[in-house]
Amino acid sequence: MIGVLSYLVFFATLASILAIAVLGLNLQWGNTGLFNGGVAAFFGAGAYVTLILGGQPQDEHLGGFALPYLLALAGGIAAAALLAWIVGRLTLKLRHDYLAIATFGVAVAFENVMRNAEWLTGGAKGLRGFERPLRDLLGDGLTYNIAFLTVVLVALGLVYGVLQRLAASPFGRLLRAIREDEDAARSLGKMPARIRLTAFVTGSAIMGLAGGLYGTFYAFVSPQDVLPTLTFQIWAMLIVGGAGNNRGAIAGAFLIWGAWTASGWALSRFAPVEAQLYTGSIQFILIGLVIVGMLLWRPQGLFPERLVVSQSGKPGH
Repeated sequence: MIGVLSYLVFFATLASILAIAVLGLNLQWGNTGLFNGGVAAFFGAGAYVTLILGGQPQDEHLGGFALPYLLALAGGIAAAALLAWIVGRLTLKLRHDYLAIATFGVAVAFENVMRNAEWLTGGAKGLRGFERPLRDLLGDGLTYNIAFLTVVLVALGLVYGVLQRLAASPFGRLLRAIREDEDAARSLGKMPARIRLTAFVTGSAIMGLAGGLYGTFYAFVSPQDVLPTLTFQIWAMLIVGGAGNNRGAIAGAFLIWGAWTASGWALSRFAPVEAQLYTGSIQFILIGLVIVGMLLWRPQGLFPERLVVSQSGKPGH
């Protein structure tokens, strides 16, 4: 029974962390129409910088500043936001598929830098030496994991609440106006370029928060954690859940992460030994099939964006 509970806590923690990242992507794509193909880079920036700032001194690489945890996590969020600001200034003039290609290139470049810059990140060996907060008080067992899950759920609830209020605000309506018709928004005196950059940086900072929590949970991060595959996983979660719907984004995260873990378990238990060697590749193919299948069957997702009619009789959210 303890083993089942431990796994459920582990599953819920990772799913909730990924749900935070999906909410950040939903702000960019679902509300603003920005196709970010570099999710793994901003997620990874949050994870790496949090561990560099909060970790213990290491001879092999930079970092180990042993800052208080909240400061280290804030630093990870700021690093993701700064990276997004730089990338946004360079790429947000592009549109749709060109923006997707450019940001995907950023994710590939980020993973290669993390893998090869041993002086900065430990290279392929990754970052170690991070003391999980309150470890001495709670230990390393189930009690600690439940406490950490509670913290992650609080963070998820706060991000969800802020984004829900933002979506209902005049700024949220402006985001959707730019998404639907940027030229019309510009004709009304708005500044789409600045608004798009604001949404891009804010969504990426949320991804940085998810990355920081991920690095905290494992007390370790390596280039394997920021492969471009992570970007496709998070996109699959948003597509399945429903772009433009924050509740759908969270539901999609839990559904896709559940399908990912279940498929890995089923392949390891029932597939022939020869096929088990390719479990990872088969799971990647499944993610691709899920994305294509949803786009063909239900492109709006399981929980589509809900349009309501305001009292003025004009469409709204």
